[in-house]
Amino acid sequence: MPARADDITRSRPLLVTDDPRLLDELLNLAGADVEVAPDPVAARSRYGSAPIVLVGVDLAEACARARLPRRPGVIVVGLRQPSDDAPDPPWALAERLGAEHIVLLPRAASWLADRLAMAAGSGTNGCVLAIVGGRGGAGASVLAAGLAVTAVRLGKRTILVDGDPYGGGLDLVLGWEGTDGVRWPGLSHAAGGVSVAALDDALPHSGELAVLSCDRDDPMVPVEAMEAALDAGRRGWHLTVVDLPRRFDEAAETALSAADHVLLVVPAELRACAAASKVAAEALRHTSSLSVVVRTPAPGRLAARDIARALELPLAGSYRLEPALARGLERGDPPTAEGTGSLAQLCERLLAGFGAGERIAA
Repeated sequence: MPARADDITRSRPLLVTDDPRLLDELLNLAGADVEVAPDPVAARSRYGSAPIVLVGVDLAEACARARLPRRPGVIVVGLRQPSDDAPDPPWALAERLGAEHIVLLPRAASWLADRLAMAAGSGTNGCVLAIVGGRGGAGASVLAAGLAVTAVRLGKRTILVDGDPYGGGLDLVLGWEGTDGVRWPGLSHAAGGVSVAALDDALPHSGELAVLSCDRDDPMVPVEAMEAALDAGRRGWHLTVVDLPRRFDEAAETALSAADHVLLVVPAELRACAAASKVAAEALRHTSSLSVVVRTPAPGRLAARDIARALELPLAGSYRLEPALARGLERGDPPTAEGTGSLAQLCERLLAGFGAGERIAA
């Protein structure tokens, strides 16, 4: 079993200011459960993962010069001056930072307190799993969907991301092809990032499972949209599962590099193993965490451990493609929804092995 991914932890709001009066005001609103950075250098490592970032007017210019990554959820905050000749809010600086709002305290304290409370309740630092087929028809999409459905059964908020433009659409695997919601073309504008709330509202979803699927008329996945979706997935969902093609485009390479772990699905066949060796070699250029899932039955009686050994990769597990699973997929039944069968058992073991089975963000 591969090494566990880092525990999912609740990411805290980030306050970027060196003004003691402003910091006191913000701490009174946010409480102690925040991160504080006195300059852009200290802020950089936490800037992308925080659920919300408050940049003080005192450091707005420095943050703009530091070219911190553009992201949603940035608010420029200042103190309202008592004099009538107080300067106008720094609109140009806020635009350079990509900030969504400018807030002046204490007048906007109630509004900002609400935003901080929402961020504290929803922010997570989620896990990303990528699934790749070792050959055509290996079953990567089915495993990806099975992991997502199983994670929701285990109480985890999950987003399933379709990164295979030629896979026919993951909404079909779940039987959701008629469900309204945004597909990839609807995120073509998201190069600067997308908020968790906006993405969650826009996607097809059922309960705690959301799906970002390819569009059958316009199936391509823009790399900027993939970056934005994975960033939002980490911040807003406990688990992001990405289904990737065997031939990696730029969006797939982005997902491989971002993933905490990558699973290579290989049928227990000699030719499939030979094909998977080429996919594995390419995948290892973008990830150092790759392991094998073997799909049986094996016509030539190849053992799962033999395939893993031939590929020189860790064996994450194996499952048997059962007739009931195949029939259910044709009917549009989501895989592993009943929690029974070989695939459901594998998905539970994988999530537990990655530390995802019991980890629910506070």
